[in-house]
Amino acid sequence: MEPIIFTPLYMERVWGGRELEHVYGRSLPDPSLPFGEAWEIVDRENEQSVVTGGTYAGAALHDLWTNHREEIFGLGYQNHPRFPILIKVLDARDDLSIQVHPPVHLADSLGGEPKTEMWYIADCEPDAKLYVGLKNGITRDDFEKSIADGTVADCVHAVEPKAGDSIFIASGRLHAIGAGFLIHEIQQNSDTTYRVFDWNRLGLDGKPRELHVAESLASIDFHDFEPTMDTPLGDNLASCDYFKTDRKLLNAGESIVNPREDRFSILSVANGQLESAEGTRFEKGQFLLVPRGGAPLKAVADSTVLQITLPL
Repeated sequence: MEPIIFTPLYMERVWGGRELEHVYGRSLPDPSLPFGEAWEIVDRENEQSVVTGGTYAGAALHDLWTNHREEIFGLGYQNHPRFPILIKVLDARDDLSIQVHPPVHLADSLGGEPKTEMWYIADCEPDAKLYVGLKNGITRDDFEKSIADGTVADCVHAVEPKAGDSIFIASGRLHAIGAGFLIHEIQQNSDTTYRVFDWNRLGLDGKPRELHVAESLASIDFHDFEPTMDTPLGDNLASCDYFKTDRKLLNAGESIVNPREDRFSILSVANGQLESAEGTRFEKGQFLLVPRGGAPLKAVADSTVLQITLPL
């Protein structure tokens, strides 16, 4: 089977912009609105990826996962009622809120879903900052006081990555994406975010956005001090119980194939261009699902490709 392509879902965000037009040449739904997220691969009750063309044109991801699971995805995934990961591109033209996602052991009691994720920096402006973890020595008491006096940003550790860097964000890690990033995010299939501080700004409706202070304080890992960007282990950028992300650096003419013939993978073309056996080309910024038993794809030019797989 040919690789399967889905139509992205674009999400309006107060901190978003138009970089998906400028960097990836995409047509956004409205010429005047800031779009902060493109949901590339998603299977949620109210948000569904839909196949763009080919054999399964018009089918939702949930339909493929429910009715064609072994044929497309392979064996061993029977314990997941929905496709278990969600893949996005984030366009941050302004700072995102300082936030946290609930850990597994607390999510149910807080009424949310756990969310572990990783970020791959596809593009960034000079001096752009990510906020991850706490500054050395910050205690829970210090942090609670900073919420009261509006100085939360002074407690959060900042790093300045470059394009091609990545970082793993486990549930419970305090974090925020600063202005000036285009990021590929691979995450659990979850949409629970607890905002603890939002830079005292107003939302798109002109009102302060909702904060979740009690839930945030319950979720934050207060022993997570000054993390750095991750160091790849060979090709591998991130491995956890929920996903595995490898970065493949391909010279022109080299090929990429599923790591296991009996299981699928998802490819994100971070740079360069791929071509299928049938001659279809996939450009920078495209995401494709390579079905079980899919043929190799060839790099038309030197290319950087993220390959995402699921553990059993």
